[in-house]
Amino acid sequence: MGKASRSKKQRSRDTTMTWNAARAARAAHRARKETQRLLLDNPWVRSMVASNVSTRMAELRTVLQHSDGPEEHRENMAFTLMLGKQGMRPPWPTGPVETARWQMQQVLNVLANAEVLVVSPAAHAAVMAATATLEPADMATLDRDRDLAMPTGLLVLPTSVVVANRGGSLSDIRAFGWQMVTQSQMLPDARYPGIQLTCFMDRDGPVQPESWRLAVAQARASGAPLPPLVPDGMYGMRGDGALAAESVERHAALTKEHRWLHTALNEVAQYNAVPPEEGQWDGGRIEDVYDDFAVRYAFAFWRLSAQGITTITSPREQDSPERQLHSVVTPADPDIRVIRLAHQVPEQRTGNSDASRIYHHRWTVRMHKVRQWYPSAQEHRVIWRGPYIKGPADAPFMVGEKAYRVD
Repeated sequence: MGKASRSKKQRSRDTTMTWNAARAARAAHRARKETQRLLLDNPWVRSMVASNVSTRMAELRTVLQHSDGPEEHRENMAFTLMLGKQGMRPPWPTGPVETARWQMQQVLNVLANAEVLVVSPAAHAAVMAATATLEPADMATLDRDRDLAMPTGLLVLPTSVVVANRGGSLSDIRAFGWQMVTQSQMLPDARYPGIQLTCFMDRDGPVQPESWRLAVAQARASGAPLPPLVPDGMYGMRGDGALAAESVERHAALTKEHRWLHTALNEVAQYNAVPPEEGQWDGGRIEDVYDDFAVRYAFAFWRLSAQGITTITSPREQDSPERQLHSVVTPADPDIRVIRLAHQVPEQRTGNSDASRIYHHRWTVRMHKVRQWYPSAQEHRVIWRGPYIKGPADAPFMVGEKAYRVD
């Protein structure tokens, strides 16, 4: 819990350049290296993180004050709901500045040890479509030892995702970083295997109001410029498959509790919205009503990878034809992996009824989620079925205002 925001207005951006795996890998490597260098002891980022912590803790305290929880435990509940889930252990920090220092150290640890991944636009679209089908309780079926391909990772997206945060402000997410932690919950001995997830804003992303440009300029002038990937919220995810064997009714109850809490937090922030209901993504803005887009995206990415829908390749394998014409070929970077779709949808149907259908683009198509029962493990696992990308494999990918389902 703890999504920050720049309170920025979206601006237009040129997205006509074709995505290229080798170019994306080089850019991701540079972004990680520069972020590591500029984040160390950066007072501007530390101030942003501390402000975010202060705001989120104030919201939690307000909600818990009006709850039926024991008054003497409410402060501890606020800390465990936010910091305990992220992997911090008591005694709790004395203030937001101390918390911000801890969080920044966690981010630096991720950047130093993460395997860097870039995801193709087609695979990203499939993950976004899967994300839209998830309920809050689904994330509690995550088994980090089974579902995560690596314990520490930095996933750089092909383009920034614009998210409407609590309060109605906008931010743009360009990367996710994660590492394994042990969560501390309410009881003194309540320790669970977990995952700490950090969102990174794009410093030069599509959301650029005057206030943000001014902050970037002031930080640069002070000798402490902002990094290209700016930490923008940290979350904690339980990773021991806690609800994998639970009933549908139990999942529904947990989802209801989750939404009650975040509805109350939204009311504190004086913001209400309606979440998307369809399992598809059309490239537009994400309304993050329950402050869980980040964890849903991460869950979908990990589970789709474990399910075999996406595959890992070398950046060199995906290099552009133009670069391949040159005599000097850039070698594959062993520190960066490319995630792309392992399978396209079945070939377009043939026959008279489809003779007139000529597709010139690829696009995302609605998918459906299944809680598949695995008798050997005695548990349910969330998997996805159905096509994810429609259209010829060599056609350009279309991300517009609409996504069409073709029967």
